[in-house]
Amino acid sequence: METNASEPKLPLADIQGLILRGYNMATVRHFILRIDNADGAKRFIGNLVSGDGETSPQITTAAWWDKKPNYCLNIGFTYNGLEALKLQGDFSLRSDHFEPFKQGAAARGAKIGDEGESAPEHWQGKLGTDEVHILLSVYAQDSNVLESISGSLRSLFRQGEAIHELSHFDGAQLPDNRVHFGYRDGIAQPTIEGVPTVRQLPDKQKVAPAYYFVLIEDDDSSYEVPTPDRLWMNGSFVAFRVLEQDVAGFENLLQQQADKISPEMLAAKMCGRWRNGVPLALSPDTDTKLPEEQLNNFDYSDDRKGVKCPVGSHIRRTNPRNSDQIQGLVETRRIVRRGMPYGPPYDPHSPDDGIKRGLLGMFICTRLDLQFEFIMEEWVNKSEFSGFLSNNSKDPLLGNNSPESSEFDMPDEKTTLKISEFQRFIKTRGGAYCFLPSITGLKYIANN
Repeated sequence: METNASEPKLPLADIQGLILRGYNMATVRHFILRIDNADGAKRFIGNLVSGDGETSPQITTAAWWDKKPNYCLNIGFTYNGLEALKLQGDFSLRSDHFEPFKQGAAARGAKIGDEGESAPEHWQGKLGTDEVHILLSVYAQDSNVLESISGSLRSLFRQGEAIHELSHFDGAQLPDNRVHFGYRDGIAQPTIEGVPTVRQLPDKQKVAPAYYFVLIEDDDSSYEVPTPDRLWMNGSFVAFRVLEQDVAGFENLLQQQADKISPEMLAAKMCGRWRNGVPLALSPDTDTKLPEEQLNNFDYSDDRKGVKCPVGSHIRRTNPRNSDQIQGLVETRRIVRRGMPYGPPYDPHSPDDGIKRGLLGMFICTRLDLQFEFIMEEWVNKSEFSGFLSNNSKDPLLGNNSPESSEFDMPDEKTTLKISEFQRFIKTRGGAYCFLPSITGLKYIANN
């Protein structure tokens, strides 16, 4: 195990594991739950804290493990969920810094591009409604483990008719950690000060302060930890997203442009990486494999205009690294990304199979407004942050594109190749803003 030397050392055993570590498990189930009985729900939460992990489910922390468990379990609450718990005494968010959490994902949808077919009124599984109180996530080594733990949890839901299952969303890894568009995923994550790292790929970006990801008292942070401290300290916020991917539409676009640019080159330009994960910044002309330790160890300091990797590409928009043409401090926008595909692998021989597939995403930070929402609103769905983008330019993969306004520029040394009139390839099918309390916070909830 390697450990970042930077202080502060975080109390890993008090922090939910999902915040600081990737589990790399084969499958996941996200339960969407409603609280029907506050006292019974508190007993349920207490059971998850005190469980032994073997005979009864237990919340997984960020503490180091010697042997990887068969499953990991984490829990988050919407603002309505915290209110439904009827906690004794007041809980206060202190400032407008946490207003997005209080308003909820549906109310903030239009701000980040959840419009049209992606609007909250079209979301699935009751997401976007006031009934959503709890997001309970189970990551498992295989489907048998997932079903076993799910059975135990559902038995706990029924006790005292405390918890009602509104829906659930299942995901499973694809071969080689790919997403349905064919790209290798999960390569870049922030290195967080004071957090042990294992097999963390080398990264030219700055080590990120812990307060971007865990609510702690720090003079440099842009927030005050809400009160009471026992509830909020060492917690974090997550934007849960159900993102449907139009793989057939994406592959059609690649073929439609084949007279201008090879399909694989266009796919690489749109993402910023070849589908095998090799970054254009290091290998702009070929997807020849690079050593694993090089896949995240790059920046755009020698490619201001985007000749190697277009400025408007997906990875360059969502993580501009040290780009000096981006307005504001890039490092203040870092987030932790956790994701798992859902739906069967795409079959190019049966492109119109009618099967829904996509990504179940978890985007974790302490300021939903300045981190997650800023990335979505300013970098994904606008072009003003850079002087090298067309006025209508949005993220070609994740952006709220439409045939009437979409544009994507690919400059070279002499000219710029432009494609346009393409549709939106990723549609939002659900979302929730949740708070992930610490173990101390969960005990506070269970006992109040």
